[in-house]
Amino acid sequence: MLDLPLTFLQRPAAAGTPRPWLLVLMHGVGSNEQDLFGLSAQIPDRFHVLSLRAPNRMGPGSHAWFDFSVEPGGARSINEAQEAASRALVAQTVEAASAQLGIPPERVVVGGFSQGGIMALSLLLTRPDLLHAAMVWHSRLLAQVVPLQAPSDALRGKKLWLSHGTHDNVIPLANAQAIAHHMAPLPVSVSYHEFPGAHEIRPSELAATVAWLESLSTTPAPY
Repeated sequence: MLDLPLTFLQRPAAAGTPRPWLLVLMHGVGSNEQDLFGLSAQIPDRFHVLSLRAPNRMGPGSHAWFDFSVEPGGARSINEAQEAASRALVAQTVEAASAQLGIPPERVVVGGFSQGGIMALSLLLTRPDLLHAAMVWHSRLLAQVVPLQAPSDALRGKKLWLSHGTHDNVIPLANAQAIAHHMAPLPVSVSYHEFPGAHEIRPSELAATVAWLESLSTTPAPY
């Protein structure tokens, strides 16, 4: 049994899988661990899938990684203490799962949708020692995380899947383009894709993401 700091659902890798991988998923605001766990049937069976529940309860079955408000003009302000606490909990959870499952960081992928994607991107940038790749759907980069970014050398060889809807009315497409711009000078391999659609993961986007996951897990890590 896994003993982790956050509530989770899991789908183990197929029995007898040599060198299994770990995929950790994080939901968006107002959702819970059931949400992205629904995708686990599509995830290659060499992955042990963990879907985490955010620690801040908003209501029945409704959770968030941190509270935020949208200012007039569209700027967002966040509860920085909650964000920092959630980021630390996610790091502890990924580290503990990796250790307890015997899956090293070079076979760990952390992903999320919307606010969960914020957490995945933040973990890649601040704790690259814990993972090989991040998967960021319909999300944005927090200004608060940029000063905490690890040195470039620590990011060398890491990979990022970055996708967004061209008509996303919750987190506009410009946010994904800003992430791509931020990552450009860093030694991270970025797969950037725009899909027709709003704030949702459509089948074509999921299929492309899964193909990227397949390519990760069938290519030997460079270390």
